Parts: sequence; structure tokens; C-alpha cells
Amino acid sequence: MDTQALLEVKSLKKYFNMGKAGVLKAVDDVSFQIFKGETFGVVGESGCGKSTIGRTIIGLYDATDGEVLYNGKNIHKMNNKERFAFHKKMQMIFQDPYASLNPRSTVGEIISEPMEVHGLYKDKKKQMERVYELLEDVGLNRDHANRYPHEFSGGQRQRIGIARALALDPEFIIADEPISALDVSVQAQVVNLLRRLQKEKGLTYLFIAHDLSMVKQISDRIGVMYLGNLVELTTSNQLYKNPLHPYTQALLSAIPIPDPDVEDKRERIILQGDLPSPINPPSGCVFRTRCAHAMPACATMKPQWQEIDENHYVACHLYNKKVMGESNHSQIAATK
Repeated sequence: MDTQALLEVKSLKKYFNMGKAGVLKAVDDVSFQIFKGETFGVVGESGCGKSTIGRTIIGLYDATDGEVLYNGKNIHKMNNKERFAFHKKMQMIFQDPYASLNPRSTVGEIISEPMEVHGLYKDKKKQMERVYELLEDVGLNRDHANRYPHEFSGGQRQRIGIARALALDPEFIIADEPISALDVSVQAQVVNLLRRLQKEKGLTYLFIAHDLSMVKQISDRIGVMYLGNLVELTTSNQLYKNPLHPYTQALLSAIPIPDPDVEDKRERIILQGDLPSPINPPSGCVFRTRCAHAMPACATMKPQWQEIDENHYVACHLYNKKVMGESNHSQIAATK
């Protein structure tokens, strides 16, 4: 992993006008960096804004506010010519491998379409040779180029989607829940494929998922989202070893442990209540309505993003000495 930030997200907001219902705050003031060659995982419950972040970064949605910088250039300030060239560098793998593939096109046509749009090959024979190479890269074979998406299993269709994403030789790939629609037995195969391709082609990933156990296998760093807000960010190992935010702790407690003796003794953290509506989020800390540690300050003050340990960031009043006081802070740190 390089120390150079390939992508910078600064105070990103994405709101949707819902008419009389109000404004849906899908992404609300989120900031992070992704370094060249790393896999940055984003996790959280359904509806927390994970996919919206990915779609806003790549430009499928316009940002309401904030910046998305790719190699220092604001994606949302690019003109049409610049945006066209940019899409050769950044591609997306979608969640549903069937809905994202044109059922009327052959696999060869699906994979070659980006090449034709960008005019990469004048020689059709060379273009098809490239299609065959991509199919073999993702574990399929050249005979599959003449078949249609409905003739493949879910795992094979996702491999086709990965091949299409690689067609323009991108630097950065947004994988939007690429394994959630697949059987458990196939998920590990697709994750291993993505890891191999990253190593061979020097790719950088934004890996979006709700399965924390699978995200750990592929991610260098992980950001945890709740109701449009980033609540914790650190390395994959540190997040599992020492989760700080109560929401992260609850998510990790839901992951089963293979050892039955350990699993029987482990205490599961059950969150109370339902996920609030992003149209009318709670004041102050958005997690306070489901948090066992909520206190008066949580209702009036939004937690500040702070670095607790090296490269370990959290937004929670439990780690704010001004809110907690020195004695309470020490007590929580000792008993956590």
C-alpha cells in the first residue's frame, strides 16, 4: 500500500428531496482518504448510506455538498470531456450481478461495450482477444463469450461483472456489496479473486458490505457507518481487536465464533429499537436512541471526529474528556 492518497472524500453530503416528507440525509458530512493500492472497507446496516457514498464518488449521484478528489482533482467539478476520461480510471462492480448485466447481450458484447464506447480498439479481432483474456482472468473461459447472462450461476455472473469493470484497465474499483447476493460458498471465491486481481494489476478498492467478517478478509482499513455518518475508522486488525464505538461493538458481537465453548460464554450486544429514519434523524449523536451509554450531552451535541489511538478515529462522546470529565473517561477506558 502506498502512502499517497488516491481518493479524498471531504465533508461529503448527499441529500435527497423527498417532497412533502422532507429531506433524506443519505450521507451527512463524511470524510476519509483511500491510499493507492489499499482496500478500504465501508460497513454498516442496510440504509446507512454505504452504497450512496460509492455512487456519489463515481458520479452516478451529484454531491449535495463537499468534495471528492481523485488524484487531487474534484470529480464533481469535471467537464464532460474530463469526466469521460476519468471513467477509464474508476469503475464499479454492482451488488446484483443479474440486474447489472444486459440480458439481451452476450457476455462478449457486455465486456467489450466499454472498450467500444472509449474507442480502445479499431481491430475487432484484438478487441475480442482482450475479452477472452479478461474472461480467463476472472476464472471463466473464452467459450463463455457467446453465452447470455441467464445461462450462468450467480457467482459466474459476478465474475462477468468484474471482467467488465476491468475492461478499461482502471486504477480504482468501487465494489458495491459484490458478494451479498451470492451463496456463502461462493463469497470466499469472489473475495479471493478480487484479492488476486488487486495484487496482479495494482488496483485500489472501495469495498462496500454489511458482512464484517468478510470485510476483514479483504480490507486494510475499515470505516463504520451509521445513518449517513462515519462513526469509526481504523485498520482492519485494530477494529476487530479494539472496537471503540458502541455501534461497532454491537456489530462485532453479532459475528459467530467457530469455537462453541467461546461462543457460549460470549455476550451478545442487542441494539434496542429500529434504525431511525434518515429523513428525521435524532439530534446530536444519531446513534443515541439505540445506545446503552447515551447521556444528556448526546442529545444536544454532535460527537467530534477524534483520533484516540494512532490511526484509530471515532465519533463518540464516551471518548471526549470535556464531556465525560477526566475520572469518567479513565473509568470507561479501564472497563471497556
